[in-house]
Amino acid sequence: MKKSIFRAVTDERVLIIIAGIAFLWRAVVSSDEKITFCESVCSGVSLFIIGWVLFAYMYSMSRKPTDWPATNRIYRGIAFSLLVLNIYIAIYYGLRWYGLLRVEISVPRDFIYRDLRYVIFVMYYCIAIGSARYLKGMEENYRLLIKERPKKRAQNIKEAIFRLMTHKLTLAAIIAVAILWRLAITIDNNVTFWESTLSGISLIIMGWFLFGYLFALSVKVKHKQDLTKAIQSVALGLGVINVYAIFYYGMRWYGLITQIMGEVTETYVSQPLELVFRDMRYVMLVLFYCTTILLTKHLVTAYDDYTVPARKE
Repeated sequence: MKKSIFRAVTDERVLIIIAGIAFLWRAVVSSDEKITFCESVCSGVSLFIIGWVLFAYMYSMSRKPTDWPATNRIYRGIAFSLLVLNIYIAIYYGLRWYGLLRVEISVPRDFIYRDLRYVIFVMYYCIAIGSARYLKGMEENYRLLIKERPKKRAQNIKEAIFRLMTHKLTLAAIIAVAILWRLAITIDNNVTFWESTLSGISLIIMGWFLFGYLFALSVKVKHKQDLTKAIQSVALGLGVINVYAIFYYGMRWYGLITQIMGEVTETYVSQPLELVFRDMRYVMLVLFYCTTILLTKHLVTAYDDYTVPARKE
């Protein structure tokens, strides 16, 4: 029964239905261009349940003994990515429910952005749920025959750059720079168009470059089905978050440009806590991309060690 439930939950058709329900739900609650407190609570609680249950499952699987340690690291990488997004969602709905966060982009376009964010996060969770089937296939059907791989130097510049970019110290430096950058541009309680542009472009470059690398890796391992599907799931989930970043900054830039040109006069003045939340959003997205970079490192290791065990007679 446990296996049957797992197969049903991770079935692509079930996940498509869940994403469709999320889309219809937000279409209904925002049809009057107003989202009530109860509607917001229903949306937030549904994301909490899916996100934290999925995180608990991925983390528990990362602690499970296996003949192939790479799968534990992949589970752990996905769990950390989920943790970052879950914390972001918890902070967002906490501020929203306490009335500390009212407007994120602009008054007329804010409800559209909130609807898209909800649907995108549900889609990401569905993709992560679907990846569990392929990860389980990797764990059950394959094992690592070489227990210790000797350390070797990078053979070319491409490999050396990959090792440098996926090093923990490099990722820690990226996160520190992101925090300092946001502190510097919001110290005067105002984010200009060019400051917002630099923030958005940095995220877009990081996100889509990583997406391209994962897509190329999935093509490279096309003869290893479970691993290929797992990599494609990670890439697809990353692509969904990239679309979220593009949509947010696209709407943000459009609003700032119309204000600069004098076509639209924004009467609402952002509160200091709302500016802090923008900083937090940027840092959380950088954290998400850094955890995905670490996950990519483990996927590459799995590709190198992906070995089919001999069948037992």
